[in-house]
Amino acid sequence: MAEDVKDMLSELLAKDAWTAEDYNEVLKALFETNDAANKLKGFLAKFEDDNPAPRGAVALKVGMVRLMLSRFADALEVLAEATDNSDRHFFQGVCLMNLREYTQAVEEFERAKARGGDANSLDLKVAEAQALAGDLNSAGKGVTRLAKRMDDVALFHYVRGLLKELQGFGAEAADAYEQARTLNPACGEATFRLAYYLDLHGDEDEAMALYQECISQPPVHANALLNLAVLYDDAGEYDLAVQTARRVLMLNPAHARARLIVKDAEASKVMFYDEEQVRRQAVRNAVLDTPVTDFELSVRARNCLKKMNIRTLGDLVRTTEATLMSYKNFGETSLKEIKDMLTAKGLSLGQAVDAAESPFGPSPDISSIISADIDFSDGDAASTPVAQVEFSVRVRRALETMGLVSLGDLAAKSEADLLGCGNFGQTSLNEVHAKLSEHGLRLAGKR
Repeated sequence: MAEDVKDMLSELLAKDAWTAEDYNEVLKALFETNDAANKLKGFLAKFEDDNPAPRGAVALKVGMVRLMLSRFADALEVLAEATDNSDRHFFQGVCLMNLREYTQAVEEFERAKARGGDANSLDLKVAEAQALAGDLNSAGKGVTRLAKRMDDVALFHYVRGLLKELQGFGAEAADAYEQARTLNPACGEATFRLAYYLDLHGDEDEAMALYQECISQPPVHANALLNLAVLYDDAGEYDLAVQTARRVLMLNPAHARARLIVKDAEASKVMFYDEEQVRRQAVRNAVLDTPVTDFELSVRARNCLKKMNIRTLGDLVRTTEATLMSYKNFGETSLKEIKDMLTAKGLSLGQAVDAAESPFGPSPDISSIISADIDFSDGDAASTPVAQVEFSVRVRRALETMGLVSLGDLAAKSEADLLGCGNFGQTSLNEVHAKLSEHGLRLAGKR
């Protein structure tokens, strides 16, 4: 059987011109061979050497192979020189989808249809791209038009589920994905989205099983590998996490997220987890987050603190006595009230400014935990919704749990705040640092 697959793969690779059907057959054959990624990379290197300036049918073949290797931008470059037919524009649309250029992908799918491509299948791809682009109204109209013609097609129910998910109807989306999988158990798109939905909502065991299904058949989705690797890391299966993430690196050695997962999983094998320190930090943070309105203060003291935007005990330990006394109507009596309140909690005015020792035991410098010095180099970046940022499922779920809506909300948190959230570890923290850095932001207390 292995020899038959090898012979079939050799015949397919030797063909001068490929169609979409050939593309799918090559994927299946590669999936059944050992070291498929290196075989395909070796074939492409030789083929490109023999065809340094591919055009026409040769360019289409090169573009398809680059797409298989997840080299989407490179694939687009060579596909631009391919024969102007339906397959060329379809694969350009697929590349653009992977690059999240959804509006341009819609245009390519429409061009593919105009050149004789299957209208129903391409209308479905258009609806999928419109949904991912946020044009839910157009996507909904497309799904409605296709409902009668494609009700028995698995991919239709995948797109219908995707639309429901993006509209906020999670349960209906999950039902649609299940219907797609009933019609075609090998529908990888529906399996991945259902796994992602369950992962996001905390059903990690079922999500892991579905991700494993995703990678057991071609084409293997890189995001399925990466999300599965994160779940392995969460479960303490560090070797499996490394092995899974490295499957992505075989195709794209520079893949930033895959490299980060491998690095952190390797580090986790020797990492010492100080549970007592984490507990002390959680206690400390809870105290510092206590609103000043929880204490019995005079009306004058309460009003002065409100006008000075001092809301919590953490705000107070960042404020000096001189700052309070310089405020109009704030006198010795109010000052004594504040000092007594802080003393009862083992705190003092200006404690963070003076970098004093925390009363809760050994810990990092208190100013690194509660500092509100946030560098918003781009005001628009701070207002960016976290939902628009490509966080992993684990991080996105943690941010939702903490009620963080914008990147500004996230940047206002310290490392200790984030690490205090359940299932939020060093891997997630590194990811947050990287994403904030991309937007010119950083966590509170970071210099």
